[in-house]
Amino acid sequence: MKYRWLLVAPLLLLTVLTAQAAPKYTYADLVKQITDLQRLATVPEKGETCAQWSSYDRASKYDAATDKYIAWEANGDGGGIIRKEGDQSVLAEMTGPGCIRRIWSATPGDGHIKIYLDGATEPAVDLTFKSYFDRKTEPFTYPTLVHTTAANGANNYVPIPYQKSCKIVADPGWGNYYHFDYQTFPAGTVVPTFKMTLSAEDKTALQKADDTLIAPIITVFGATMAYKELTIPAGGKVTAGALKGSGALSGLLVATPDWVGEDVAVGLRELALQIKWDGETEPSVWSPLGDFFGTGPGLNKYEAYPLGMTDQFLYSRWYMPYAKGAQVEIVNDGATERKLKVYLLSQPLAAGEAAKLARFHAKWHRDAFLPATPDRPIDWPMLKTEGRGRFVGVALNIWNPRGGWWGEGDEKFFVDGEKFPSWFGTGSEDYFGYAWSSGRLFYHPLHNQTRNDNQANNGHISVQRWHIADNVPFQTSFEADIEKYNDNKRPCQYDCVAYWYQAPGGQDPYAAVPVQDRVDFYTPLNLKNADGAFEAESMKIIASTGGGQGAQGMDNFGAGKWSGGMQLWWTGGKVGDKLTLSLPVEADGNYKLTTVLTKAIDYGIVQLYLDDVKLGDPVDLYNDGVVTTPVLDLGAHDLTKGEHKLTFEITGANEKAQPAHMVGIDWVKLEKQ
Repeated sequence: MKYRWLLVAPLLLLTVLTAQAAPKYTYADLVKQITDLQRLATVPEKGETCAQWSSYDRASKYDAATDKYIAWEANGDGGGIIRKEGDQSVLAEMTGPGCIRRIWSATPGDGHIKIYLDGATEPAVDLTFKSYFDRKTEPFTYPTLVHTTAANGANNYVPIPYQKSCKIVADPGWGNYYHFDYQTFPAGTVVPTFKMTLSAEDKTALQKADDTLIAPIITVFGATMAYKELTIPAGGKVTAGALKGSGALSGLLVATPDWVGEDVAVGLRELALQIKWDGETEPSVWSPLGDFFGTGPGLNKYEAYPLGMTDQFLYSRWYMPYAKGAQVEIVNDGATERKLKVYLLSQPLAAGEAAKLARFHAKWHRDAFLPATPDRPIDWPMLKTEGRGRFVGVALNIWNPRGGWWGEGDEKFFVDGEKFPSWFGTGSEDYFGYAWSSGRLFYHPLHNQTRNDNQANNGHISVQRWHIADNVPFQTSFEADIEKYNDNKRPCQYDCVAYWYQAPGGQDPYAAVPVQDRVDFYTPLNLKNADGAFEAESMKIIASTGGGQGAQGMDNFGAGKWSGGMQLWWTGGKVGDKLTLSLPVEADGNYKLTTVLTKAIDYGIVQLYLDDVKLGDPVDLYNDGVVTTPVLDLGAHDLTKGEHKLTFEITGANEKAQPAHMVGIDWVKLEKQ
């Protein structure tokens, strides 16, 4: 798709909100914030927050008395609620002034979700949960604001503001899995109370936001363009731009590299982009060049709102102010000379204006600042910083050569020293706007899966999420984690670029990463996987009544005998305990269900269930030696699209077995008949 350029007259300079004059927002103002990149540079006011209600597993708790995290890895994330009121479930409660910014679900149902605003006895919105996403009901009809991705996640970004309060309740049959991401404004802020019937002006604002997000246009406000053709010598560094005075870098473009005979993915990791604001000695922006533009490794073409890769350019539209100047440099840490064409677009700011604004930061890292506490080992930090600012997005890359589901990790955002996070999600793919560990690529202005080497999540995966209207303000500190269940040795390794704004004086602790740590950690594996099967160690755990579960490498018991060389290992269970795995079904139909389990001297007897219905007789997993079972035929079943439950119950042990009652699951397969 070729780029069109739209140059428009300079906008009025940003107005920095002050405590002396509490703002008043119209509905159209709140809609405009969906696409307002300049607003992200404003320093957040006290009382300005963004948080989340979700269906996360309520077994996860923080015990203040002991300063310990309890059941932090609990994964029954489909049905968590605040409480029951009769036959209704309370999903969310907020105090205003505020605005719901995003609604998400993996399985919206026919039961109604009711949103009560500002103490009203009648709901402002009363729709089936499906109707929030199917684009059949105004104003939830705009395709970039309301959509279900090709990878099954249902998303709604239409703002729902309230002045005093918001309460969300669900009738039976509402479905499973939800997120309500909501913004809270400082006390005194005036916002309208949402009504399903909008004015012509409000509808025009929604249409404009929808058009702005999807249009393949780089909009540059009052910008001047500087162009350079660069030759970056091996081991060298060049200046792409030295901007003087007070202004903002509002566009950064790199012509798509045409390095003949070279591995572009390696080159884009060996080159690093670094930007210094106002005479800094250390850069506020540092990333491998390709990764800065939102996906890696390599050229993975997509077009999102702030960043993208096209046939012509790698582009950035982040708004990056500076007070005294900016130094944009490209470093070549490789052994090959590289050539690039770089375009910088900037605009002036009035004297003193930039001093009121936060500085843009973007940093790439691997495994930086892992939790030191033993009760939070699964939390993988995407960003940790101190100071005042806004978190605006992340591009996460996964190296997963064994395949199977890499994620399931809930996002957890700790704001201003929180002990329990004000954001607590329901799964990695849910945070990135999709569902059911789908390997399908999808493209959207605010979230994407730009690379997935195959449907089994084998190889490189790249996902991203941009927080524009739902940016997360912080006053003193911010930590954004995502759970990581698979160990680096599996191997399953993460790297990411975190993007945020930070007021001068804050701490950005991230340093440049040596080139060998950017390109040398993803080595292909030649692993045999069961064709079309779910790798059990990567399946989502819905519930467990006892013991613990984790991936276990099985190559020591016979290389190639276990699919992917791994199994899901359930240890510490006792007779009567149950383990339930999520079994996602992509379409209605009749399916043959098969599995392979592990047998060993200390394994138990298990009864299998599909959606709580017994599957044949119990299976004795005793054997004097570690082996796999034959393929176990669990019958043919009529299944509907969505999540089903495969449950394993420990019913006893062979009299010859060592009574540890362990269970090993290699893979599970559904074959449509």
